[in-house]
Amino acid sequence: MISFKQLPLEAKAAVAAGVVFFSMMLSRSYLAEKLDLRTWRWLLRLQMALFANALMLIGSLHVWRSTVTTFSRSSAASSFCFMPWKIAVFMFLALAHSSFFTLLFLVAEEPYFFSLAAYTCLGAYIILIFFLFTLGSVEQAYKFLAGKGTKAGTGNKNRTAIKPVLAVMLTVALTVVGLLNASQPPTVNSVEVPVHKLPSTMNNLKVVLLSDIHLGPTVGKTKLAMIVRMVKALKPDITVIVGDLTDSEAEIIRPAVEPLGELNSPLGTYFVTGNHEYYTSDVSNWFELLKSFNIRPLHNENVKIVSPKSTDDWFCLAGVDDIEADVLRYSGHGMDLKKALRDCSNEHAIVLLAHQPIAAKWALQERPDINLILSGHTHGGQMFPLNAGAYFLNPFFVGLYEVGQNTFVYVSPGTMYFGIPMRLGSRAEITEIILRSP
Repeated sequence: MISFKQLPLEAKAAVAAGVVFFSMMLSRSYLAEKLDLRTWRWLLRLQMALFANALMLIGSLHVWRSTVTTFSRSSAASSFCFMPWKIAVFMFLALAHSSFFTLLFLVAEEPYFFSLAAYTCLGAYIILIFFLFTLGSVEQAYKFLAGKGTKAGTGNKNRTAIKPVLAVMLTVALTVVGLLNASQPPTVNSVEVPVHKLPSTMNNLKVVLLSDIHLGPTVGKTKLAMIVRMVKALKPDITVIVGDLTDSEAEIIRPAVEPLGELNSPLGTYFVTGNHEYYTSDVSNWFELLKSFNIRPLHNENVKIVSPKSTDDWFCLAGVDDIEADVLRYSGHGMDLKKALRDCSNEHAIVLLAHQPIAAKWALQERPDINLILSGHTHGGQMFPLNAGAYFLNPFFVGLYEVGQNTFVYVSPGTMYFGIPMRLGSRAEITEIILRSP
């Protein structure tokens, strides 16, 4: 029987990830009610950071072997550039691994440079892993097609060296493009949506949709103030924030949230939770903070949006808690559509705020009379090569979807980004939704 010491490093990292994941499950089952909230919150986030790092270690070992060990066996090892290269690769991997811990120790009104550098390295790490794997797969396919008769020689050694060099060059190029793209202000996308049973007096009502701002290690007060200025310039009747506003505790990042107090939509500003609000384990304090800025959380509840032209005309705006609250067993929270749509009859138009597209799908299965659902969560994939995974994991990916005869779903690609300050194959967006009566 093979002992733990005899396992390869990759297998040890996988075992470590499994142990951390198991400890997370035990903590949720046995410690959640025994620890005070602050300790429990810190433990959960620490476990998530350790789990992510254990998984990343598998990839980091491959990166090191591909970009350092490969060259240590060649004439390049005697070059004066080799030692600085080893140090650079080590620092790159160390920064990528440290990114998850910045959520615990480095969150403030404005992002720390270390946090921006760490998450940039994490983004580059993901791209580099993809290209190393892809080019390695192409190399293996070439060897298979070339046949067993191919002899090892200088040509093969050169091809082995080309793979990491090409992967690094592509990674650097795409990282620069991704950083430049994410540094641009969000684009304003105007979308007209016909809403069945919307009163004619509410025709052309303007709803501005924000999602996935992710105030935290890499998004701070300056970026939020820019978003608020852009929203105010659109002069919306209603502003809605459909989750993942934050990655941190309300007390820590309160100064960065102050620009939200300038939102003054005449028919109100509304908020529903995303999965990241529950990762903070601080939802109650966030609700109180948002209320102080005249932003109303819709905690499985609804409000009547009354026409400015006629008090007899209105539609139902409802919001549900994010489905992650059920997974985390977050006390007092969880998606409850029946409660959220209480008194919302099919005689009036219904607009639902639900952070995740899968929640939108479940809602329509239960209440097909919902006319419009506004979601986020996917970030439009945020960056290559994560786009494909986000596309296949969500029933609605990004943009406007018509579901049935009188129902639409709109999924925002996100107003900022999560952690990694990069966007590849997607663009941050503030969505201006114009409601049209039939």
